[in-house]
Amino acid sequence: MNYNSEYSRWLDNVTEADLQEELKSMDDKVMEDAFYRDLAFGTGGLRGTIGAGTNRMNIYTVSKASQGLANYLGSDASVVIGYDSRIKSDVFAKVAAGVFAANGIKVHIWSELLPVPTVSYAVRALGASAGIMITASHNPSKYNGYKVYGTDGCQITTEAAAAILAEIEKLDIFADIKNSSFEDGLKSGIIVFIDDSVLTSFIEEVKKQSVLFGDEINRDVAIVYSPLNGTGLKPVTRALEESGFTNITVVEEQRNPDGNFPTCPFPNPEIREAMDLGLQYCEKTGADLLLATDPDADRCGIAVKTASGEYQLMSGNEVGLLLLDYVCSQRIKHNKMPEHPVFVKTVVTMDLAEKIAEHYGLETVNVLTGFKFIGEVIGKLEAQGREKDYVCGFEESYGYLTGSYVRDKDAVNAAFIICEMFAFYKTRGISLSEKLDELFNTYGFCLNTLRFYEFGGSVGMVKMQEIMADFHCGVDNFAGQKVVKTLDYSKGLDGLPASDVLKFYTETGSVVIRPSGTEPKVKAYISVTAKNRIEAEKIEEAIGAELAEKIK
Repeated sequence: MNYNSEYSRWLDNVTEADLQEELKSMDDKVMEDAFYRDLAFGTGGLRGTIGAGTNRMNIYTVSKASQGLANYLGSDASVVIGYDSRIKSDVFAKVAAGVFAANGIKVHIWSELLPVPTVSYAVRALGASAGIMITASHNPSKYNGYKVYGTDGCQITTEAAAAILAEIEKLDIFADIKNSSFEDGLKSGIIVFIDDSVLTSFIEEVKKQSVLFGDEINRDVAIVYSPLNGTGLKPVTRALEESGFTNITVVEEQRNPDGNFPTCPFPNPEIREAMDLGLQYCEKTGADLLLATDPDADRCGIAVKTASGEYQLMSGNEVGLLLLDYVCSQRIKHNKMPEHPVFVKTVVTMDLAEKIAEHYGLETVNVLTGFKFIGEVIGKLEAQGREKDYVCGFEESYGYLTGSYVRDKDAVNAAFIICEMFAFYKTRGISLSEKLDELFNTYGFCLNTLRFYEFGGSVGMVKMQEIMADFHCGVDNFAGQKVVKTLDYSKGLDGLPASDVLKFYTETGSVVIRPSGTEPKVKAYISVTAKNRIEAEKIEEAIGAELAEKIK
């Protein structure tokens, strides 16, 4: 793309005052980054910085993507649209709705901001052809995005993404887009708000995921909850309160939707800074449990009070292990385990989970990074008449799902089942920290960490490709830990789509290297099995230091 000529076209065609002002203030470096390419569209849809340009999230790139999707869907189609609290999410949702309406496609849109799993749910509940969620998940406030779901409620497949991209690439961003007014669409009836009964139905499905089966628990546990200025407040508190968990204190500074995320610049429960205010509330109230959900409420992070009265943040892997063991033990105890049970995890998720699954007689299915691949497995089981065989799935990045009612990770479900699990063990005098130690004592201690390395701009893209090419040449060892086996997923292993992911098994665990699909980062997932935490941390630090030299 000739970014200078495209920049000039935008100056001539863009009418919005804020975008015009931004265009006129660009220096050559900013201009190049804004126009050197089209914002990438893939299985995760679009994600990028909000602003003017072909490589930015704005009403024009959103309209172009929507027109391409409309052309892909064809006539007699319908879509579900949801949006989160991010800057311009509501604007982008209405612009997309207007494009679909102009193409004769029926639009079902939530009347208020709601979590991403409600879009996955509504697509199937309403029999829609596709779903759209305007969100950038846990990214900083300058980002927004455009997720696309298929008629099965799962994020689109690689094949569907390629076909939609082909339609998008045929379009001129100014000349080929059909537009119509959101308000006119509402008046004509081609755009309708989704009835509240659909949200109620979603909440009921969340509550059905209980595995108490009559066991008694004390539901008066003290909970601090933060929606991190996102979409989780209404559905999370509703699901919990309707289930008897009413002792909930909400972090006031993070209660209301706010795309600027003033108290948590990185609104990701994986990051301690995002949890700090919640931890302060815990200290003040003496709460038993801290819950936090990211802006689109598909990720859930927790902290638990230890025997010493301090609060321990738990990783996605640790919470996943606890949930897997809790759900399986309860199903076995009450004879509720299906005959051929299945557990699904991503290849970067702690391998220790496979030992727990095996103990309870579950088949483990490993999939590529991204919860959409877990959703695909659920869909395949459903096609075989085995939907109920899915017991649970999780990924290390704080995504969990214990039911098949949606096809994406669901923090409403996660918050609900975590609170139930916490109360179950607390009622029996066991803390989650103690339960986790018990699992490590039984199956072996394992430490998993994520390190990432950022490379911005067009130069960064090339650098990331060079780094991955170097790793594809092979690695003999990591900090003296011999590599005993390498899995190259770029070759499409185990029936999975080809993906630029490398997993190196070492004498003490594994190292996974991959470029992020949504951010300009190379990610390294380090897993170390050792006698204890101190020994594991020593090995992990050595591997991390060596990776820092390799990836720079």
